[in-house]
Amino acid sequence: MNTLKEYLAQVRNEKKAIGHFNFSNIEGLYAIARAAKALGVPVIVGTAEGEEEAVGTKEAVALVKIIREDWQIPIFLNADHHYSFAAVKACIDAGYDSVIYDGAKLTFEENVAISKQCVEYARQVSAATGREILVEVEIGYIGEGSKLRDVAPEGLSAVTSPEEAKLFLEQTGADMLAPAVGNFHGMLKTAEKPRLHIDTIQGIAAITDKPLVLHGGSGEEADFAAAIDAGINIIHVNTELRRAFTGAIRDFLAKNPDEIAPYKYTAPASLAMEAVVTEKLKIFSRMQ
Repeated sequence: MNTLKEYLAQVRNEKKAIGHFNFSNIEGLYAIARAAKALGVPVIVGTAEGEEEAVGTKEAVALVKIIREDWQIPIFLNADHHYSFAAVKACIDAGYDSVIYDGAKLTFEENVAISKQCVEYARQVSAATGREILVEVEIGYIGEGSKLRDVAPEGLSAVTSPEEAKLFLEQTGADMLAPAVGNFHGMLKTAEKPRLHIDTIQGIAAITDKPLVLHGGSGEEADFAAAIDAGINIIHVNTELRRAFTGAIRDFLAKNPDEIAPYKYTAPASLAMEAVVTEKLKIFSRMQ
C-alpha cells in the first residue's frame, strides 16, 4: 500500500484531491471508511483537539490501524488543528500519520518558530522509527470551529499571498501548507457559500511543489474543481458531517421517542454521514 506522500503525488498529477473527514466516535469513523472502501479511493480521517479527547489519542491510532489492515484500504490518521507543540508531539508519539500545527493567530515569527519545532521533532521521530510523518502548517486566518454560523468569521480578508507562503515554507520546512484563500471553518445557516480565490491558489502552487490543503470544505462544487485544478491536494470536511449525523439522530428520535438503545439511533446517523462523505469523495476524485 502506498504512503500518504505517494498518494498526494498521485492525486496532484491526476488533478484530484484526497478528502479529509473528521470523526469523534466510532460510528463516524466507520461511515468515512465505508465510503472510501466502496469508491476505492484513499482517505484521511482527522481528530482536532476536542475530537481527539473524545476518542482518545492512542485509541484513534489503534482504530485506524485495524481498519487499514482488516479492510485493506488506504486510510490515514491526521491530527487536525493542534495549537501547541506539546499537543502535536503527543500525536506524533502516539502514531498519527500526519499532524497540523495551527499558529495562524500568532505573529508570523511566532508561527514560524513553533511550526519549525514541530517539523524538526517529526523528522527526528521519522528517522528513529522509519515512520513517515507529515507536518502541515497554516498561515492566514480562516476562523475556528466546525459549526453553523449566522455570518462568516471576521478576518477573512487576510488572504495568504504567494510571497508569504514561499517564505513560510522555506523557514519552517513543512511538508504541507494550508493557506487562507477565501475559505473558512463551518457553514453559513443561509444558502450562501464561501467563494474561493482561485488565482491566489494558482499563485501559491506556482511557488511550491508541496501539497496545498483547503480547510472549510463546505463550499461550491464548481469552486472545488477549480481549486483542485489550481493546486489544492487535500480538502477538509467536518461541519456537513456533524449536521448530517445530528440531524439523522433528531429525526429518528422524533419518530421513535421511546427508543433508548444508542446503536439503533446512531445507525441511521452513520449512514447519513456516509452519504455526505460519498458525495464529497466523488467530487474530489472527479467521479461526477
